[in-house]
Amino acid sequence: MSKPVIAIVGRPNVGKSTTFNRIVGERQAIVEDTPGVTRDRIYNQAEWLNREFHVIDTGGIELGDEPLLTQIREQAQIAMDEADVILFLVNGRDGLTGADEEVASILRRSKKPVVVGVNKIDSYELQDRVYEFYSLGVGEVFGISGEHGLGLGDLLDEVVRALPADTDEEYEEDTIRIAVIGRPNVGKSSLVNAVLGEERVIVSDIPGTTRDAVDTVFERDDQEYVLIDTAGMRKRGKVYEATEKYSVLRALRAMERSDVVLMVINGEEGIREQDKKIAGYAHEAGRALIIVVNKWDAVEKDEKTMLRFTEDIRDEFQFLSYAPILFLSAKTKQRLQHLLPAVKEAADNHNLRVPTNVLNDVIMDAVAMNPTPTENNKRLRINYATQVAVAPPVIVLFVNDPELLHFSYRRYLENKLREAFHFEGTPLKIYARKKND
Repeated sequence: MSKPVIAIVGRPNVGKSTTFNRIVGERQAIVEDTPGVTRDRIYNQAEWLNREFHVIDTGGIELGDEPLLTQIREQAQIAMDEADVILFLVNGRDGLTGADEEVASILRRSKKPVVVGVNKIDSYELQDRVYEFYSLGVGEVFGISGEHGLGLGDLLDEVVRALPADTDEEYEEDTIRIAVIGRPNVGKSSLVNAVLGEERVIVSDIPGTTRDAVDTVFERDDQEYVLIDTAGMRKRGKVYEATEKYSVLRALRAMERSDVVLMVINGEEGIREQDKKIAGYAHEAGRALIIVVNKWDAVEKDEKTMLRFTEDIRDEFQFLSYAPILFLSAKTKQRLQHLLPAVKEAADNHNLRVPTNVLNDVIMDAVAMNPTPTENNKRLRINYATQVAVAPPVIVLFVNDPELLHFSYRRYLENKLREAFHFEGTPLKIYARKKND
């Protein structure tokens, strides 16, 4: 089930980024401890009243030399296209401006719920400045201070009330949901059509032809699948030509609804920075994943081309070492027959549950072959292990001191578990807890 989206819009210098950081609880750039993971910083996840949602800071979108008012209009348009609820931020110290009224008139036409945050109300003496913004007529108005956090609780209460109700697709329990993600024009729509064997999704050489995600249910070899096509991750307007940041958001929402992710790369163009950003979110989503190198028929090849491309992928996507790589052509259907069997295998591994006694035998054998590390004359002691979850598999090690489980030894244990249980295609999470916890 995908999380709803809240977009923060408003003219410059109203405190959008400050409020964004306050809501998501981070004041610095996002830091990921997995090597190679790259993330955009204009959106993040947040939680309020037990509701999780994505937050977009539209101020992070750069439109080059476009006039300021045009940029504001474009950012508001993105909010209308992408968000479930719009947080319209204004500057209480400046008072109501023409630019605020311009944005409000755009938002009124959106039919989306709007909540107005009058920012920079840092003291109760400034509360009287809030009332003039009721004349905008777009939604409830709250005086807040993004910098100090004042009033944000009441504002977020209203935002959460306006979010759509949680819903989930009514598919059979054993249905495998597949998200097809990647940059525009890597061949996602062509891949969907090739798998389905029919022209279900519009295909074009123009990036962004397909506007919305489309679910398609089909059956193959007595297994039911759902294809979630996120092709055409950019929409109309110059802003979508100027940035591909929103392709990541749409991919993220599709991944949240999926069991297996097909990360599609254009074999002609090679690996791009945006591929790495999208792949980083795929990894963090914890879904089973397959890297699909499409348009392989158009690549000039020799006997080592595939090997070199594989090495490049493994080097650029070190955090996806568990993901199988398929080279195929949606256009000619070259090697396409290998795709669904790989999807089925990855889905099975994603839901694999290992008996506790077998799991502990493997862990103990691994420790016997390579003893646990020591630090300050204290050795890590693994008392026992148990699997606490699937999709993805989560292993908990009960130890004498969790701090002694270093990254390198955790990776060694993961490799041994993958050798024993063939977890190909799925991330595997290993946590350490103190024995008495």
